Amino acid sequence: MKISTKGRYAMRVMLDLAENGSAGGFVSLKEISKRQEISVKYLEQIISLLLKCGYVESSRGSAGGYRLTKKPEEYTFGDILRAAEGSLVPVSCVEEAYCTRSNKCRICKYWKGLYAVVNRYIDSITLAEILRNTPS
Repeated sequence: MKISTKGRYAMRVMLDLAENGSAGGFVSLKEISKRQEISVKYLEQIISLLLKCGYVESSRGSAGGYRLTKKPEEYTFGDILRAAEGSLVPVSCVEEAYCTRSNKCRICKYWKGLYAVVNRYIDSITLAEILRNTPS
């Protein structure tokens, strides 16, 4: 499993909003673009996914931009990655409701185990924790 640029950038956007949206203020994509060195065009794609999930909200106008809809403690690393990446299953048969080989497959339970370990890990880390543990 490999996290794409979209997943990595979604994390950076959420961290930027958590760090720079003080007192509930809105942050423009232009400001995020400058700080994170990501094109505004690509940020628009990422922010669209985050809006769709309800993780951020927008406001138009001169003081407009984006901000988190919840506190940083309420977002997990997993939530954000899944919003950007979709499913994080290591192999497709883990996600299928029924696999024709499941009763014969020797490795299926290990793929499921890997998936469980990854989910447990990424769901145990919050946005707030990442902010606290990031050097300035």
